Order: sequence, then C-alpha cells, then structure tokens
Amino acid sequence: MKLKAGYKQSEVGLIPKDWEAFPLEVIADVIMGQSPSGNTYNKSGNGIALINGPTEFTEVHPVKVQWTTQPTKVCQKGDLLICVRGSSTGRMNVSNDEYCIGRGVAAIRANYKSDTVYLTHQIHLGIERLLALSAGSTFANVDGKSIRSIRIPLPPTKTEQEAIAEALSDADTLIESLEQLITKKRHLKQGAMQELLTGKKRLPGFSGEWELKRLREECELITKGTTPTSLGKNFTSDGINFIKIETLEENGKVIKDKVAFIDEETNNLLKRSQLREKDILVSIAGALGRVAVVTADLLPANTNQALAIVRLKTTGKIGHRFLFYYLNSLSIKKYIEAINVQAAQANLSLENVGDFAISFPSLPEQSAIATILSDMDTEIAALETQLAKTRQLKQGMMHELLTGKTRLI
Repeated sequence: MKLKAGYKQSEVGLIPKDWEAFPLEVIADVIMGQSPSGNTYNKSGNGIALINGPTEFTEVHPVKVQWTTQPTKVCQKGDLLICVRGSSTGRMNVSNDEYCIGRGVAAIRANYKSDTVYLTHQIHLGIERLLALSAGSTFANVDGKSIRSIRIPLPPTKTEQEAIAEALSDADTLIESLEQLITKKRHLKQGAMQELLTGKKRLPGFSGEWELKRLREECELITKGTTPTSLGKNFTSDGINFIKIETLEENGKVIKDKVAFIDEETNNLLKRSQLREKDILVSIAGALGRVAVVTADLLPANTNQALAIVRLKTTGKIGHRFLFYYLNSLSIKKYIEAINVQAAQANLSLENVGDFAISFPSLPEQSAIATILSDMDTEIAALETQLAKTRQLKQGMMHELLTGKTRLI
C-alpha cells in the first residue's frame, strides 16, 4: 500500500516521519516491584504504604490499606502503576504518594525525553499489546524485560507531547465530572426512594393511611419458567426472546444484546412462563433481587426458573410501576439478605417472593411516586448515554492524537 505523505511505517504502525517509536526503557524508568518480608506488614500506619496489586487500586489512584516498615522498591508521586501478575495484569493507577511496590506491580516514570501524562495515555492505548505478551497463559504475567521493550511513538518535542496530553486530559476531566454527577444523581434517587416508598415524605395533595399486604394477595400469579434444554430443546439464533438472569442489569434494564432465543414450538411448550406486558421479573437464583418490568417491545418472550414472574391483578390495588421501585427498595433488599444470610447457595423460593410485605398508598399517589422516580431514572440514563459518547470520543481522540494522524502543533 502507498504510504500517506509525511508518514512512515514503524513497529507500532503508521506514524509521522518526524516521530520515533522508542522502547519504553529509553523514554522512561521501569521499576519492577519487590515484596518486602511479610513480618514487616502492618495496618497501623507504621512505615510506608504498600501496594501489592489490584487490592489497593481504584479507578484513578491507589488507596492505603497496609504498610511495611522495611520497604524494598519505592515509587514516587505521579508514577504510572501497572499490575503485572494474574488476572488483573494491565490494570493501571497513578501514584498519589510514595509507596512500596510489591512484585505484582511495576512503576513507570517518564524521563527527560517524555511527558508523564502523554506516556500514560500511550500505555493505555497500547495495553492490548502488553497483554498479548502473555497470551495463552492461565494467569497473565508480564516481566520487566517485556515491559521495557514496549514501543512508544514519540513526537519530536515535549511541547507537542504536552499538547496531546492536555487535550486528552481535558477529555478525562469531562468524563470524571460526568461520573461524579451520575453518582450524585444515583444517591439522590436512593434518598428519594427511601423517603417516598416508606411514606416518610408525602407528595402535595395526598394523605391517608397506607395499606400493608403480602405480595401474593395482589397477584394473579407468581411462577417461574423452565430451561428449554430440560425439554430437549436448544436455543436458536433468532426467534422468540428468552430472558435469563444475565439479561438483567442491577438497575432493571434488559440488555437486549444478551437476550437468547427459542423457536415458536418451544415457546408453546413453555406456555406457563410466556410473558405479558407489565409482568415483573425477580431474580430468585444467583444474583438475587434483580427486578425488571416486561415492556411491549420485548414480546413475545419467555423466561427460565432463575426468574420469578410476578403478574398483578388487573383490578388490584398496586400498580406495576410502583411495585417495580418498591421491589428495589431497602426493605425488600434487607428481607432477601435475611433469608440468605446462612444459606449455602443463594436462592429465593416463589413462596418467599409471595411473602414480600408491600406497603402502599392509593393508586394515584403510587403513580405520582413512580413518575418522580422514573423521571430521575430518565435523567440518569441521559447522563449515562452522554458519558458513553464522551468515552467513545476520547477513544477516537487517542487514536488520532497518539498516532500522529492529527497534529496539534
């Protein structure tokens, strides 16, 4: 293929002619960790904080969990920390202090030829190449020689490196602010649920006592499905939706990409568990207590024995939207935890689900409460969409800027 004018082929792909692809050891110091003696560890803050691996990692900076009085290898504030052993190999943090680093961690420190923030972004982009070094291993391990040999494309001046780093860091700042806002909105929603679903806070225009009933009293049925394979049937590549527990997110969303399929004959055999609009699904095996509402766009659909189907009476006193939020409330979560605190395997029976105690106001007040919480969900979902788009935008920026395809200087 004809090369683009002003570019050349390198070990890391096409880069500008005035860029060079250096081994990491040329542009940075790589400090491989070494674990101190176990009898020097303590949790009382004596000595220097110790990082042994992902246990101390968060999204950005490590946290101090334990200390050692005889440090071996030490990283500095601003160093890039990377896990080099086990299933977490490739996970990264930025050091916010001096730490002793154990053998599961390496520290990377830019030298005079490179900018630390630029280098961090480059290693993020090249993380797949690093992980490929240990492909095929049961537990991924990357040694110092392999890390030092990673090729990093570098602009000719630190000024250009810093300009690239600043642009990407601005994107990181926006991502972080969106993450913080989403966390704040989720906390506000949890607070609103606690107040509105317990009657501690009443909405304007509503009064009167709430009723208390067991869920079964307001249900047309509470049942569960069957796995097609137990009938000698297989899943298909398309057809009628079959919803499994892994299809449900903790927030009640149905992940359509994870929906399985069955054919019409199998669906007819599983008549008992054919779903209807407004049915509520509750996970009763594995990850307990996940809740989702069946919407028209999912139908026709079926489900298996890991999900309870809760179908309310059409002339009952509880609305499905209110019940969805109530089943996500703290009181129901505590009830589920109490049932399974000593269980060998997490599970709920249909009888347990029927025993859920539901406290509820009039239908109009239920509707008003559900609308407020639904509006909060909509706002959170919009922010999550914006966050996903911003992350995609940053990935595109990284590909453009860190390969020199787009130049800032």
